[in-house]
Amino acid sequence: MNPDPNQPRTANRQESGGLPAIEEHDLPPGRHQFHKERLMNQIHDDRLAAAARPARNPFLRKAILLPAATVLAGALAVGVLLLTPDGAAGPGDRATGPVLTTSLGTVDAKGAPRLLDRISLAAAGADAPHSRAGQYVYIESRSAGTHLRTVGDVTSVVSVPLHTRQTWMSPDGREGWLIEPGATEPEGITLAGPDETGNPPKPHLGAPTLDYLAALPTDPDALLRKIYKETEGQGRTKDQQAFTTIGDLLGGSWPSPKLTAALYKAAAKIPGVVLVDSATDAAGRKGIAVARFDETGGQRTEWIFDRETYTYLGERTVQVGDDHEGGLIKPGTVISTNAVMVRAFVDDIKATP
Repeated sequence: MNPDPNQPRTANRQESGGLPAIEEHDLPPGRHQFHKERLMNQIHDDRLAAAARPARNPFLRKAILLPAATVLAGALAVGVLLLTPDGAAGPGDRATGPVLTTSLGTVDAKGAPRLLDRISLAAAGADAPHSRAGQYVYIESRSAGTHLRTVGDVTSVVSVPLHTRQTWMSPDGREGWLIEPGATEPEGITLAGPDETGNPPKPHLGAPTLDYLAALPTDPDALLRKIYKETEGQGRTKDQQAFTTIGDLLGGSWPSPKLTAALYKAAAKIPGVVLVDSATDAAGRKGIAVARFDETGGQRTEWIFDRETYTYLGERTVQVGDDHEGGLIKPGTVISTNAVMVRAFVDDIKATP
């Protein structure tokens, strides 16, 4: 257990050097416009003809894909993040190719259950997070990504710069804050108040709160049944959506050790889940991965773990097959990448450990 529950607990804080200078781009004020900008640039939401997915909690978004004014700042090549000399391009500049690329690890179709069992055991033995009344969940991550952008009748591949993303959320989800260069104003935006329909936000699997997570079943079979039931009709296929939902919970929230272990055991029961022998997160940390190939988009989503401790590091989605978009996105392109750097309880919004 944590020896001092009054002290914030951090997880997986590893720095990999300074981030490139990222130019801020002001967006019109208001949550509606913010979400509109995000949705306009989501390759999964606006490029594929699958069933529409519900709006996802900003706390769970692994990489907000930026408006057209934001362009190239980094590249993943051979598992290492490479940055351009300028760090970030200015307004009006355009990326002209799939600048985020990586080598692809080897798949073991039968190795995932054993690996997930080990990861589950490690998660169950982790210290449980402790908080005081009035504290907020703070999550700091590093993200980058690639998506398609269409201007007129010309479609090109553009990149989102590597950047730090910070979120604060109260346990009940009624108060929150987001700071993300290029996607919010420099001081960030509030996530409090009603949702886009004007109704009070109601937590669910796609937008959980700490209190909501505490009420989820920790029996893997019951948990997986709930995930399949509540995500029915979402995503491209039911199995891929279940895998995506679990991945969002692991990387974008802070489940208890018992729930985390149950999520891994539930994932082992999803058809098509495999082991990948090598993967690198957005912070450059190398590890082993649990993954699933989405045949409808030719993409493989990988959860990355420390090879020795089985600690969760982050997630990435890479193109491994045909992209069904005219061949613009080549195999080896990194669609999105995210590294969790810090998870802790803090005393106030904008406070850091």
